[in-house]
Amino acid sequence: METVINFKSVAWKWVFNVFLVIFFIIFALEIIFGVFINSYYTNEVEAKSKEYAQSFITPLRGVLPENFEIAARDYCEKFEHKNKMEVQILSPGGRVLVSTSGFEYTPKNMPDFERAMTGLPGTFLGKNSVGESILAETELLATKEGEVYGAVRFVVSLREANKQILVACIVAVAIGIALLTVIVFSGLYFTNSIVRPIRGVSNMARKIAMGDFNSRIEIQSNNEVGELCDSINYMASELQQAENMKNDFISSVSHELRTPLTAIRGWAETAKYSVGYDEETVLKGLDVVLKESERLHHLVEELLDFSRMRSERLSLDMANFNVNLILAEATDMYRELAKKQSVDLVYMRRNEELLCFGDANRIKQVFINVIDNALKYNQAGGQILIEQVCEDDCIQISVSDTGVGIAAQDLDRVKEKFYKANKQVRGSGIGLAVADEIIKQHNGLLLLDSTEGVGTTVKIVLPLLKQEGETNEL
Repeated sequence: METVINFKSVAWKWVFNVFLVIFFIIFALEIIFGVFINSYYTNEVEAKSKEYAQSFITPLRGVLPENFEIAARDYCEKFEHKNKMEVQILSPGGRVLVSTSGFEYTPKNMPDFERAMTGLPGTFLGKNSVGESILAETELLATKEGEVYGAVRFVVSLREANKQILVACIVAVAIGIALLTVIVFSGLYFTNSIVRPIRGVSNMARKIAMGDFNSRIEIQSNNEVGELCDSINYMASELQQAENMKNDFISSVSHELRTPLTAIRGWAETAKYSVGYDEETVLKGLDVVLKESERLHHLVEELLDFSRMRSERLSLDMANFNVNLILAEATDMYRELAKKQSVDLVYMRRNEELLCFGDANRIKQVFINVIDNALKYNQAGGQILIEQVCEDDCIQISVSDTGVGIAAQDLDRVKEKFYKANKQVRGSGIGLAVADEIIKQHNGLLLLDSTEGVGTTVKIVLPLLKQEGETNEL
């Protein structure tokens, strides 16, 4: 059954989240701008209208009530701004006595006059009886005793002001739409510039998961996304190298297992058919079987130790031990083999007892691994020199050989699991990794110094017991 996974694009997610937030912000700003521009034009109209109306209000305040209507008519005839606003002179009862428009029609509804008569600000902003938007304001005229003898009312049409307000709002809306468009397209472009490489990373991850470690992402930017692509490429390269090392390890271990098994099987059959006929062949066959079985046992133990090391279950049986004795035992195991290969094995043994705290068998395993490598990578006529130096409460064991050496580019990696600098020589490639881990668990160091074609020196540093019977805490 095929599983289909639907992914929502980051670009569209940005549109439906960030874009909506920006849209509402711009929408709110548009409303605020609309309120402001409407208030601005209305206040401008009102201020200008009051300025024009003062040419009526100021002189009429000094006119006697009985001359009020005559003076008002005179001022109305001389008013210069009849085309911009209408000024009405009202009686105390609210009847239009005279108007700059020439019509003395009294509107049915004058909210501004009614508010002024009650002592409230006489301003009205709304529509007149024919539905036209107007601004009307009434100012009362009264005697010193406070008796109202008339009123001046000016009415201004807001048609032109509304047109200006509409134009300003349309321009603001157009700017807002243009701004949103720019934000959307720039945002989509920006998110796509991130999404495209991420899709490449996703495709690469799928290829890596399927075992294709040769593919690489083309790096097109010098930013965090480019750094991510470079990291993915580096990861693929490391995985490819690890895969190659694993395959080499499997091939090497298979060969290491097959060789002794072949010898065991062949000599077992030979010994079987020689029983009772050729006792010398039987004994030789049994010797080969025992030797190759020991070799298989060593390889299997090495693999088990590596597995325990990976799962952090590598156990240590801690106790005080004489490192001289352990090193001597490991060296003696290879004397005969060194003679057969015409390699001079020299051990500069110290006479005093040098005590360490740890697992003697594990330390012996390390010595065996190091000496075995020195012999494997040496050549006829070569030499292996084993020395001991004590300083700063530590013992340093040096195993130097005159073998093929290690290339400079391989020196830092030979302690890695599965890594083999020389694939022509037998070995699993994990012995040195296990040895390094064992030494680390003893608070020690395993150091390598090598020159290709000259030889290799392995230095093992272990802490010594400060006093007899004292144990070092690990």
